[in-house]
Formats: sequence, C-alpha cells, structure tokens
Amino acid sequence: MVRFGASLNPSWDGDMAQARLSQLSIPLDQKVHKLSGGQQAQVALVVALAKRAQLIVLDEPVAALDPLARREFLQTLMTAAVEDGLTVILSSHLVGELERVCDYLILLNAARVQYAGDMDDFARTHRLLVGPLVEEEELARMHNVIQATHTDRQSTVLVKSNGHPFDSRWDVRDPGFEDTVLAYLARHRDDVEATR
Repeated sequence: MVRFGASLNPSWDGDMAQARLSQLSIPLDQKVHKLSGGQQAQVALVVALAKRAQLIVLDEPVAALDPLARREFLQTLMTAAVEDGLTVILSSHLVGELERVCDYLILLNAARVQYAGDMDDFARTHRLLVGPLVEEEELARMHNVIQATHTDRQSTVLVKSNGHPFDSRWDVRDPGFEDTVLAYLARHRDDVEATR
C-alpha cells in the first residue's frame, strides 16, 4: 500500500508515512489484509495523510473499529490536523466520538440540516429545563424548543437559548452533547411521522 500510494501521488511524503507507521507499531513487512481492523484503518489514514492534501474527507472511518482502535485512529487524525494545518470533514453516526474531535458540527437527517455551528456555541446555547408543567408555546416565545416531555406535574424541555434569561421556576441544566444531538434527530423523525 505504501509503495502503491507513492507511485500514484507526486506529492507523496514517504518519510512521514514510514515514521507514522513505525510510531503506530505497524509491521511494514506484512500485507494489509493480514493486519487487524484497527491497523488496517491506520494504514488507510497514513496513506491519505502522506498525499499531503490540504483537505481530507472521511466517511464513517471508525464505524467498524473497537473503542480503543477508534480512539487511536482519531488521535492520529487530530495530531496530523494540528501539525499539518489539515482540514478534515468527517461523517459519523458514532455521536460520542464527535464531541472530542470536531470544531464545527453539521447535523444532517433525511438530507436536511438540523443544526450547523461551532461546537463551543452548541454546548453554550443548549439547556435542559426542568420545572412546572407549561405549554410549549409559552417557552417557544423565548427559546427554540428542540424537545419537550411532560408529566401531569412537570415539563422537561431541551431548548436552544436565544439569549433571553430563564424564568426562575426552571431548574436549568447542561443537557450533554449526545443527548442534544439525539434530540435534534428525534425531532425530525417526529415531524416526518406527524405529516404521514
């Protein structure tokens, strides 16, 4: 694979490829198909990085990897991005991995953008409100309601804050990244089912 990559890419960085593979303890004398799944993914990443492109697009690169291999792959990717000023577009349904590696988030569902923005803004603007039973319309006047559940006496509402202060009746909490992403995706599913 390394020789193949070098023969196809005029900007190939063979020294970097050899160094990264050595750092990862990947035996250079073995065929790729005899390596573990995590090692195969690392070889594929090194081949992509050795091309010295300014932009790399990866579609579900860690989906088939175990948690440790995923972490090592993403660590290699992020190190390369920082060291080389590389831009990476990464698609993944493994939501928990995205929080650690992304600067900018685009949530797509059924080919529609549900959210697009900076990761810091995503964390800063979403809040989980727990408090007395209220109508969603009342909250929607002040904040963008992402998801709401109600019992006989209580409402739990995930909102994207629009900068308005929260009523003191609410217990305001940080919702967590994965729960917020899943709420956006569930909201779209509910909208689709409601139109059927």
